[in-house]
Amino acid sequence: MPFRGVELPALAAEAALSKPPRDRFPSDSRTYFVTANACSSRSLFQAEPIARLFLATIYDCRKQRKYQLHEFVVMPTHFHIILTPEVTLERTPQLIKGGLSFRVRTIVGDKEIWERGYVDHRVRNASDYQHHKDYIHQNPCKAGLASQPEVYPYSSAFVGFELDPIPQWLKPLH
Repeated sequence: MPFRGVELPALAAEAALSKPPRDRFPSDSRTYFVTANACSSRSLFQAEPIARLFLATIYDCRKQRKYQLHEFVVMPTHFHIILTPEVTLERTPQLIKGGLSFRVRTIVGDKEIWERGYVDHRVRNASDYQHHKDYIHQNPCKAGLASQPEVYPYSSAFVGFELDPIPQWLKPLH
């Protein structure tokens, strides 16, 4: 793919599943793609009991109506989630990370669990939503943890997880 006379085939191939840059454009959407990492990139969530506690935490917050849960994946060292907060965006990762930290202390003690902060991206439209959904579903495959998205048990692509519908403002116009 030529770009100002420069050949960039590697960048074009990477763009298909690479995480998009943080959004810099205004939008009416209140739906976000959020990522947070385990402390020191430890493979904390590779342990099934902790991955299950993470799932229980995100579903407890959803049940308490802190956010609408649209998509997620729990990887060994991090998580990605698409949600629409019913509280402030800043409060949402605090609830998830703090809720899991409280539950996990019985397993790992008082060790630090999370890197500080999180990364968020405002989902702008239906195409942007689909791109992030695909990224979430393909993440375990790209990492070699699953052959297909629907066989990875810690992802919304796996059968049986209850999810909230795509917000109306993000549905494609036909």
